[in-house]
Amino acid sequence: MKRIGLLFEYTTLNGGEQSILAAIKELHRIKCDFVALAPSEGPLIEELASQNVPVENLQLRSETGERISQRDLIRQLRKVIKTHQLDLLHANSLTMGRILGGVTSELPVPTTTHIRDIMSLSRAAIRDLNQHARLMAVSHATRDYHIAQGLHPDRVETCYNGIDLKLFSPSSATGSLKQELGLPENARLAATIGQICLRKAQGDVADAAVILNERFPDLHFLLIGERHSLKRESQQFDEKITQTFEDAGMGKRLHRLGYRSDIRLILNEIDLVIHAARQEPLGRILLEAAACEVPVVATKVGGTSEILTHEESALLVESENPTAIAEQVERLLDSSTLQQRLAKQARQEVIERFDISSNADKLLQSWANIS
Repeated sequence: MKRIGLLFEYTTLNGGEQSILAAIKELHRIKCDFVALAPSEGPLIEELASQNVPVENLQLRSETGERISQRDLIRQLRKVIKTHQLDLLHANSLTMGRILGGVTSELPVPTTTHIRDIMSLSRAAIRDLNQHARLMAVSHATRDYHIAQGLHPDRVETCYNGIDLKLFSPSSATGSLKQELGLPENARLAATIGQICLRKAQGDVADAAVILNERFPDLHFLLIGERHSLKRESQQFDEKITQTFEDAGMGKRLHRLGYRSDIRLILNEIDLVIHAARQEPLGRILLEAAACEVPVVATKVGGTSEILTHEESALLVESENPTAIAEQVERLLDSSTLQQRLAKQARQEVIERFDISSNADKLLQSWANIS
């Protein structure tokens, strides 16, 4: 049985953290022991505790906020490796992977990393990432993008995230969410779920909502997720979403729900998911929505087309085009037959390629193949 140390830079609960937690739950039962190395506080720590995963405090910055030296990092990692008799260290994000890759030659065990982002990398970052024994890209699109930047093709493999298809499954709406929001039974709900940031392009959803305003006065928009960035441009982006609704006289039809831990329940209470991302390695919310048979309108970017097929399991549009989003939402809302056909096929595609059991096994096999 392998003993694997999982490294986290942050203790938030976004798609990357949810994906590795799902794999831990599947593998922890009989096949692997895990130890988490992470900052000491945050929602991720609570989830790890619920799965009986011990956590070692990982200090990546000094009290003044500066990045610690590689020497100090090596000292921390060697101590945890020895204490827990670890066989391997795995970074759960590209950034953490670069940090770990920079010191892997000084460690007594091999290292691997997930690549969950599509972004430009410096030569130094490429050099550090190439030190890992294996790099797990979450989609073919992610793999191809980074190989083109200089990652070693023999070390980068596609390892899809998986989801629990029993946990995420279709069920009848109870009306509880509409009651929570004080909405009438005939209200329709369109949800955009994910971290609020420029890359996720929630502003394009707001613009599409304005286009749909007069045609669908019963359509309400749920914005689920938080903004983590404190940069001024991110704050302005976030504020503009609300302003767009208010300027159109639609302020009461935007519902900001913040972070929610009950996404699987919310999915069965809504009518559709709108995902307007301008880049998306492999959107976890798309997997979850498809598994729950919720119709999806999404942008055709990154790994999205590896999850969903236009006109067969979802309606996909080019990014940065609120008008196209509005047109496809209108098509969905006008046809219950289309909604049902797309939603049922979407779940079937997730069953075939993204079941957590088979995908967690593939991740384990990748680790097992490292000597």
